[in-house]
Amino acid sequence: MEFRQSQTQGKRAARDVAVRFSFTMLLGAAALLSSAVVGFAQAVSPETLGAPIAPAVAIGILPRDLSPWGMFLNADIIVKAVMVGLVFASVVTWTVWLAKSYELWTAKKKARIALGVLTRARSLAEVQEQFNDARDAVSRLVQSATLEMQLSVNTSAEGLKERVAWLLERLEISAGRKIGRGMGVLASIGATAPFVGLFGTVWGIMNSFIGISNAHTTNLAVVAPGIAEALLATALGLFAAIPAVVIYNVFSRSIGGYRAMLADGSALVMRLVSRDCERALASPLSARLTQAAAE
Repeated sequence: MEFRQSQTQGKRAARDVAVRFSFTMLLGAAALLSSAVVGFAQAVSPETLGAPIAPAVAIGILPRDLSPWGMFLNADIIVKAVMVGLVFASVVTWTVWLAKSYELWTAKKKARIALGVLTRARSLAEVQEQFNDARDAVSRLVQSATLEMQLSVNTSAEGLKERVAWLLERLEISAGRKIGRGMGVLASIGATAPFVGLFGTVWGIMNSFIGISNAHTTNLAVVAPGIAEALLATALGLFAAIPAVVIYNVFSRSIGGYRAMLADGSALVMRLVSRDCERALASPLSARLTQAAAE
């Protein structure tokens, strides 16, 4: 019995010794590992090497000026050409806006004055002198109708009205086409500028990926400048397209209003032509009736 107890105590003691030995070995291994990590960190620290950890993204390689002008100067030649074209398109847009605004304002002002005169007139001959030297669209309507009446002295009234209506219709179309010059440029810029900017963006991003491949690094500091330059092309495309679309819509409504004023002018001129024709037909009849009454 005592022998068995002594044997059990011996096993427990051996087990305790083994556990203590294993724990001591684990502590020693952890200490060695920590000392190795600290030594490696000190070995590769910037103070030890005296240079950046990633020499591929040195500061001298990256562009320092990331302003719009700096990005333009550092961009690829294709992206530069796209940017210059978009800036030129924007200048053209605002030039058309300035010139067309003045043209429409002047044309509408003259048309309103002419429509007021035609509304108060009782015959075409009454307003003929007021429109002889004028060069606006409504004045040309009056001048053309007067000339046609002078050339159609011995013709029927219905034929005269038909010819004058055709003439006024052609003059309306011509005036509308003239006032609409420049609208095609605005439409083209508004439709194509975003796609031109997108082309510059795609080209710039492609160059950025080529730069990543050549630098053998995926550091964002290498990629970011090229992507920023590419996105600048898209921004310029939107900068040129949005005003062009807005100005085109505004001018479309304004030109539609001007064409409506020309249509009103044609209607007023036709009214005066109809009055003059009826007076010309009624004058001989009243003269004959007066003569018959006197006899």
